Amino acid sequence: MIKHDYFHKDIFTFETGVAIGSLKVTFHTSDFPYKVSDGRKVIWICHALTANSDPSEWWPELVGPGSLFDTDRYFVVCANMLGSCYGSSGPATTNPETGNPYYFDFPKVTVRDIVNANILVRKHLGIESIDLIVGGSIGGFQALEWCVMEPDVIRKAIFIACGPRVTPWLSASVESQRMALEADQTFRDCASPEGGAAGLRCARSIALISYRSYEGYNLTQEEESDDTLFATRAASYQRYQGKKLSDRFDAYSYSCLCGSVDSHNLGRGRGGAVAALSSITAETTVVGIDSDALFPICEQHFMADNIPGARYHQITSRFGHDGFLLEYPQLQQIIQPLL
Repeated sequence: MIKHDYFHKDIFTFETGVAIGSLKVTFHTSDFPYKVSDGRKVIWICHALTANSDPSEWWPELVGPGSLFDTDRYFVVCANMLGSCYGSSGPATTNPETGNPYYFDFPKVTVRDIVNANILVRKHLGIESIDLIVGGSIGGFQALEWCVMEPDVIRKAIFIACGPRVTPWLSASVESQRMALEADQTFRDCASPEGGAAGLRCARSIALISYRSYEGYNLTQEEESDDTLFATRAASYQRYQGKKLSDRFDAYSYSCLCGSVDSHNLGRGRGGAVAALSSITAETTVVGIDSDALFPICEQHFMADNIPGARYHQITSRFGHDGFLLEYPQLQQIIQPLL
C-alpha cells in the first residue's frame, strides 16, 4: 500500500472547542489513484489503538494483493488516527507556534474528532460512497461513529470486538495504564520524545492482560520444566512486549489515545445508545469473540439487537480480545460473502 499525507489548510476544531491551524493526516491506499469511473469498490479500514495506517502490516493475512481485502481489486483506505505517532497530528508532532513538540498541549482527542479527520481525507480523495467500512476495538468505535455521522456515505459496516460506549470496566483499564505513565517521572518532564518510556512499558503490560485471556496465557507461556523454582516465562513475555511497544510508540501519543477511548459514547447528544444505534442505515455485521474480556459478547449482542437488520456472528478464540487480529480464517469466512 502507498503512504500519503493530507494537510488541512483550514482551522480544525476539536470536539472540546480547541482549534489548531495545521492539521496533518497520514493515510495509506491501494497502489493506484482513486477514480470513480473505475467502478472499484471502496473499503475503509479503521485501525486499533497502537496500529498504523498500513493494515497490510498488522493484518497481513487479510489485506494485500490477492487477499480478502484485495488491494489490487479494491480501493482500500486506512487513515492514521489523530493523536497517534505514525504521521498524523498528535502530541509528538511539532507545535508551529513554539517549534517544540506539543506534548500535553495537544488538544484532547475524541473518537468523533478522529472520524472528522477521516472524513476530510475521504473528501480529499473524492470518495462519495464507502462500500464497506470495517474496524475492530477502537477501530470499531470509529466505524460506529462514522455510520451515524455520515449514514448516506456508508453502505456496509462490520463492527468487531467493540461496543457502543466505553464501559466502567474499560475506563478502569485505561486509567490504570495512564497511572503507569504518570508514575514515570520522565513522562511529566517532557525532556524528550523518549519521556515516559518505562511507564509506557508498564502500561503495555497492563493492557496485555485485558487483551489476552487466561487460556491464552496458559497455553503459550507455560514454564518449560515442572521443576521450575520461580516462574519467569510469562514475566519475560510481559517485559518483551512492553519494550517492543516503547521502541515504536511514544508515551504522549499513548496517553492521548487512551483519552479518546474514554470519549467513546455513540449516544452522546443523540438521545442515548439505543437511539444512535437505531439510526444506522448501513447493512451491518457485528462480530463478537467468545473469550473477549475487554468487550464481552453481551456488548455485541446489544448492538446487533438495536441496529436495524444487523447480523451477529461469533468467533471462537483462546486469545481473548486479540482474537480480532489472530483469528483471520474465521473472520475471512464471515466477511467474504459481504464482498
